[in-house]
Amino acid sequence: MIDDHLLRDLTPQVLGALVRRGADFAAAEDAVQDALAEAVRGWEHGAPDEPKAWLVTVAWRKFLDARRSASARVMREIAVHREPAAGPAGQADDTLLLLSRCCHPALSPASAIALTLRAVGGLTTAQIARAFLVPEPTMAQRISRAKRTLAGERFERPGDVRAVLRVLYLMFDQGFAGDKTAEDLSAEAIRLARQLVASVPRDPEAAGLLALLLLHHARRPARTDTAGQLVPLAEQDRALWDTGMIAEGVDLLQHALAMGRVGEYQAQAAIAALHDDAAAAAETDWPQILEWYDELARLTPGSPVVALNRAVAVGHVDGPLAGLRLVEALDPGLPRRDAVAAYLHERAGNRAEAARLYKVAAESTAVLAEHAHLLKQAARLNRMTGPGPD
Repeated sequence: MIDDHLLRDLTPQVLGALVRRGADFAAAEDAVQDALAEAVRGWEHGAPDEPKAWLVTVAWRKFLDARRSASARVMREIAVHREPAAGPAGQADDTLLLLSRCCHPALSPASAIALTLRAVGGLTTAQIARAFLVPEPTMAQRISRAKRTLAGERFERPGDVRAVLRVLYLMFDQGFAGDKTAEDLSAEAIRLARQLVASVPRDPEAAGLLALLLLHHARRPARTDTAGQLVPLAEQDRALWDTGMIAEGVDLLQHALAMGRVGEYQAQAAIAALHDDAAAAAETDWPQILEWYDELARLTPGSPVVALNRAVAVGHVDGPLAGLRLVEALDPGLPRRDAVAAYLHERAGNRAEAARLYKVAAESTAVLAEHAHLLKQAARLNRMTGPGPD
């Protein structure tokens, strides 16, 4: 019986080994797929003692066979590359190398995420297309274009870890904000973030990102009700939160902060940890959350998203009108601006304006669950009789 999980775990390691030897990305992936097909045929009675070494050997042979007719220059380049390092360190290096390649700055964020899921995550093109809610041929074209963009690029050493962190963050966010079909994106981002932390154990931002993802993912069971409707953080059943995942996230965050090099992902994780630490919404430590938003604003100067989220914290600490003044200074086209303004208006007692803004916000989101939730909030306020206090 073929162990599908084993093949999925080994695929990025084998692909990374070929890339590190000097193979072109697209050609290396073709060779790995050929090797996997041979494994499916040949491992019916069990995998060999060293399955990764077997796959690397077969994939490298497939790659060389496909390049026999190439120029002598290409063959000489291939010949001088060293064998991949053995053991866990080599596996970590290969994973980071492959992640770096998939997160090349020449790629758009959407293309980088798609290529990462295909090459490192081992997801099929059909699975990725479902997560992005696009037709499979569209996703296949996007991945092909990404491979062509990287054609000829040489990655002998891992690239910018910051670029990898950004792509994993966006990948998780897309899955977390989407519907059930996008959940694989969040789970895969966490899996890859774990590999990244193993690759760069002394990078506090890598640990901070993993902590952030875990602290958010721990709330997923409570984010929707039995009808699939979105449940706001303040109204979630916190007994459904994954306490083990929260504990792991907090431990990672504490380890990262102890290194003394605070970054934006650590600051975001600290905010998430404070939310997760509250036994009830009324017990949320908003003053400390605001302090962390002040730090996050310092780390990400000019970020409108941070400014918008900070306005919510100000609204809880200094009153909703103080928060509204900050929101009104932001770009009217900023995503979620109207929803935040509606929330603060409601807290201030301006029900009619809050209802209007909830409806406006609903019309500007493409996420079905969020759209339904915002319309529900507008309808709830419209049913209330009489205006609230100003």
